[in-house]
Amino acid sequence: MRKVTAIFVLAIFGFYMLSVFLTIPFGEKRDNVGQHYLANTVKETGAVNTVTSIVVSYRGFDTLGEVTVLFLAATGLGAILFDKKGKKRRLQHASLIVRVGAHLLYPLIVLLGAYVFVHGHLTPGGGFQGGAIIATGVLLMFMSYRSFETSHKALIYIESLAGIVFVLAGFSGLIWGQSFLQNVLPLGEPGRLLSAGIIPIIYIAVGFKVGAELTGLLDNLLKTIK
Repeated sequence: MRKVTAIFVLAIFGFYMLSVFLTIPFGEKRDNVGQHYLANTVKETGAVNTVTSIVVSYRGFDTLGEVTVLFLAATGLGAILFDKKGKKRRLQHASLIVRVGAHLLYPLIVLLGAYVFVHGHLTPGGGFQGGAIIATGVLLMFMSYRSFETSHKALIYIESLAGIVFVLAGFSGLIWGQSFLQNVLPLGEPGRLLSAGIIPIIYIAVGFKVGAELTGLLDNLLKTIK
């Protein structure tokens, strides 16, 4: 059964790879790619942020690879620190001023991170930046409160679900469109929150995934401090 499944998956992969190569007009000049992005981003993707449209739509497969690299790095570090699991952090409580400030700033930092990746198709920012901001807020709590803990099981679920959403969004382009990560949802009105099709969905998934992975890494690293 495994051999049949492997052959089936390879056949699908080979079919789409062959389709891509057959549709590429080899030998033509590619100097106008940047101009095409600048001139057609809003019309083709519905996103007013050109960088976002390139990263998530036109070159979305690269972004999937970057998320995979981050996942592999987090997995590798987790394997190295495996024997440290279950240990308490040896950090001392911070001063009262720092703890009160962290308590007040933490929800605002998380809100800012969520705002950055939810509005990635409208303003500068996106999933990686928003996830990193959220992880920074968690790090502030780690350093302020010795008793502050995160649920690794919940982080794993969030990370896994976000990755699945990203991949499913990509395959929806193959099923209902012509290419991986093709924008198959209505583009809406440019400049509105509910616009740009699947681009906001992808950025939200990336934001949750990056935030969960970085939070898990920080927790593991802080538990190794002597």
